[in-house]
Amino acid sequence: MPDTLPLPQTELDAVVIGGGPAGATAAALIAKQGRRVRLFERDRFPRFHIGESLIPETYWVFKRLGMLEKMKASRFVHKHSVQFVATSGKESAPFYFWDNKPHESSQTWQVVRSEFDKLILDHARECGADVREGVRVREVLFEGSRAVGVKIQLPDGSLEEVRAKVVVDASGQSAMLQTKFKLRIWDPVLRKGAIWTYFEGAHRETGRDEGATMVIQTADGQGWFWYIPLHDNRVSVGVVGPFDHLFKGRGGHEKVFNEEVERCVAVKRRVAGGRRMTGYFATKDFSYRARQVAGDGWVLVGDASGFLDPLYSSGVLLALKSGELAADAIVEGLAKGDTSAAQLGHWGPDFNRGIDRMRRLVCEFYDQFSFGKFVQKFPHLNGTITDLLVGEIFTDKVDKVWAPMESMYPPGKAPPPAWDTGSTDALPDKAIDIVVPEGALL
Repeated sequence: MPDTLPLPQTELDAVVIGGGPAGATAAALIAKQGRRVRLFERDRFPRFHIGESLIPETYWVFKRLGMLEKMKASRFVHKHSVQFVATSGKESAPFYFWDNKPHESSQTWQVVRSEFDKLILDHARECGADVREGVRVREVLFEGSRAVGVKIQLPDGSLEEVRAKVVVDASGQSAMLQTKFKLRIWDPVLRKGAIWTYFEGAHRETGRDEGATMVIQTADGQGWFWYIPLHDNRVSVGVVGPFDHLFKGRGGHEKVFNEEVERCVAVKRRVAGGRRMTGYFATKDFSYRARQVAGDGWVLVGDASGFLDPLYSSGVLLALKSGELAADAIVEGLAKGDTSAAQLGHWGPDFNRGIDRMRRLVCEFYDQFSFGKFVQKFPHLNGTITDLLVGEIFTDKVDKVWAPMESMYPPGKAPPPAWDTGSTDALPDKAIDIVVPEGALL
């Protein structure tokens, strides 16, 4: 059905704002239960997005969606491990996921998001979701405190109201409802920025290591590089560091990126034989979360609910998982006639505890905790660290690493403060939108 046709005025079961992985997952799973769901996406896919490296626990959401065969048939590079390079240049042994869990879920993918996001959005269509691209949601409609639908702007500029029993906000970092209700809490520790670009013909490993994600510490130890091999002989290379360090008083993005590469032998060596394909991208990576994931008639998923950090590549997993959990709560609530905040958001506390586990790992890395020394001292916990790295974060069994980790702290060091001790204030001096070079569509 063409996007520009008039929309029926009958009430939908759910309307989804945004067609990224979180929104597409929620829409697909709601539709698979025979519910009437319509998804509005302001862009037309394919479109550029960052967040290219998947971790193994995404497998289980793909399986539930019925997407595994599509992922296996794709051109995406197979990822079997993650490897770390210290400031000194010393390389860790790869963390092979299969060695810890010999199951096909231990092989995952390095994806080009323009292709991956279109794949999952098209899959939502196949599951029965009514997907409308090029349609902008202008506002969420309320009756009292309850969301009852959305006001949309069609491609021809006309406005229309669409009624629904539940509104799923998957609007990304613009976070419509999080912003409307001032729910955002900025993480008190994780305030980073990133600059990245893409190379063709840069160094690639072979065999089992061809698709390994490399996490390479910068020369000064203040940040790290990602090095992610993609298909068509492309590599994504980005530097992450404290926002002020990267963006205050150092010149343009190209200058800063090249300075960091020049100082980092491990990256310099790998890109030396490559050709840069694009300009330079930049964004803030400030971590945040919403005080609540749902209200009466509405629920937040993906970046509209929160953003952690690019380290350890958890972003797509958290998007998929939040979409899955929200869809289950919505379907259950519709069956019971209960679309209250309590029903739609009952998954939130457990989900946030999972994020807290990954956050702890991220904070320890930035505080230069030595995971190499940790597994040497506690070899029986090597598998548990790998469990965390693959995204197995929604289980209490991984919590056994924290006390041994703290036993290695130097005097005076304490665990990182909780995320909800952060500020709710806006950060206008630091908040920048993503900078995307013209024509960037990988």
